[in-house]
Amino acid sequence: MKINVLIVEDGGLIAQEIKAALENLGHRVAGIVMNGDKALDAFSNPNLDLILLDINIKGSLSGIDLAAVLKEKYRIPYIFLTAFSDDHTLNMAKETLPYGYIVKPFNEFDLKVNIDIALHKFKAENDKQDLSKSYINETFDLKLSDREFDLLKAFVSGMSYKEAADSLYISVNTVKSYQKRIYQMFDVRTKVELIKKIQ
Repeated sequence: MKINVLIVEDGGLIAQEIKAALENLGHRVAGIVMNGDKALDAFSNPNLDLILLDINIKGSLSGIDLAAVLKEKYRIPYIFLTAFSDDHTLNMAKETLPYGYIVKPFNEFDLKVNIDIALHKFKAENDKQDLSKSYINETFDLKLSDREFDLLKAFVSGMSYKEAADSLYISVNTVKSYQKRIYQMFDVRTKVELIKKIQ
């Protein structure tokens, strides 16, 4: 799968090596940013699929700072690329829950494996976050109907019986009977238990 990658790296030569390796793997380089502060502008590109992030980068923001911004404001997976593999750096990086960690000097295989895993992990997280029907059915070994799934989403989003009924053009009694079935399927007794179980 061809993806758009932003490289945040202040070493010009290394950035070009990363670019060449990405292109060899069939990916597109959306840009190279050599400064932590300028990276913030680059993050707003809506076409980014992945960011390769140097930890020790020029500017007032480190790669760790940038990762915190990515987590808070954007839904873009990122992989740390760093020359540092000491415990202190590794522990700081782990706190941000990156999608990968590559120690320089890197090779193309490292890059490929980390990218594949990062994209897979990100997709799995999004499926869970978006409450996809396939995620629910596979995870809990169920076969929810479309209507059951719609009501499950309504319950999780905090809708009342009436709101759920109105949004799906069914009666409140029908919502209640579906709710009973859904609670039985997930072996829960309350809406709170249901939400905890699937999130």
